[in-house]
Amino acid sequence: MLEGLLRALAGLQAYSDALAWVVVTAFMLGVVLDRFERFDRRTARYASAGAWVAFGIFWLSLVHYYGIEGKSIVEGILSLLAVPASIYVAVLLARGRDSLLILSRAVAAMGLIFLPFEVIVPLQRVLIELVTRQTEALLAVVGYPSGGVYEVVSGANYDKAPYRNTFVFTAASGHTLTYTIRLACTGIGSIAIVAGLIAAVRAPVGRKLQALAISVPVIYGLNLLRNVFIAVAFGTQRLQVFPEIVLALFSSEDPYLVSYLVADRILSQSLSVLALIGITWLVVRRLPEVLTIVEDVLYVVTRNEYDLRSAFDVEIPEASDHGTKAD
Repeated sequence: MLEGLLRALAGLQAYSDALAWVVVTAFMLGVVLDRFERFDRRTARYASAGAWVAFGIFWLSLVHYYGIEGKSIVEGILSLLAVPASIYVAVLLARGRDSLLILSRAVAAMGLIFLPFEVIVPLQRVLIELVTRQTEALLAVVGYPSGGVYEVVSGANYDKAPYRNTFVFTAASGHTLTYTIRLACTGIGSIAIVAGLIAAVRAPVGRKLQALAISVPVIYGLNLLRNVFIAVAFGTQRLQVFPEIVLALFSSEDPYLVSYLVADRILSQSLSVLALIGITWLVVRRLPEVLTIVEDVLYVVTRNEYDLRSAFDVEIPEASDHGTKAD
């Protein structure tokens, strides 16, 4: 039964790109309808609810990619949990929780920011190679010059993309270790999330730009540090801790992967979640309207209502569109 389920998930994964376009289109339809339905939001509400159902199917299509192929416990679990969470949001919207239309706008904006980098190859290449060069420069700063320790080559021999995006380390034993910078390593995903939140709320453009100016450089800089940490830890095999446990946990038999799995799949991905929470706090200090979205997300997760304005000691301007929270 488990084997059949895994095959089904692998089959669904083949449609993830197409589903992404369906999801973004559906959310954009909800945004357009909401603009035209100032007093009666029923059509926008149901269109957005349908978009959330499609979003749940999209996350289901990624479970195999993250959890099995990518051997990422954090991303695998999060993508699996996103399936019922998306369906629950759809139910709440259908029942009349109009404040979730703001979260729906945020998802639409996230997709519009991220998808071009996913599907436009020249744009993707520019970003990946830029991040690779900057990671290489930072490696030199911390004392790992190229040449004797590693070289940077095209990923054509190690990955599908023929970009100059692969760090090739040679271990003391002579074993070759490769660390490839992919789109997920550029920080564009996290940038899209935060920028989507900022774009979704109705607030003065000046404060929105201030929130972007604070958050985007921090995300980008932390991501570069993450790449350097993984490259050093993996390339020099610095985190060979509890190898039997780590390899069993990630269903791997390659002992050289232990440092990578600990550095990326355990430490970096866990810290990334905490960093995103901290960055959201910075955004809220400048753009308190985002709290409406955060409160709705907390409600979806815990089924309890929260008023975070007092906790953050901020006031949400009355002109912003809170929307009803009846369910």
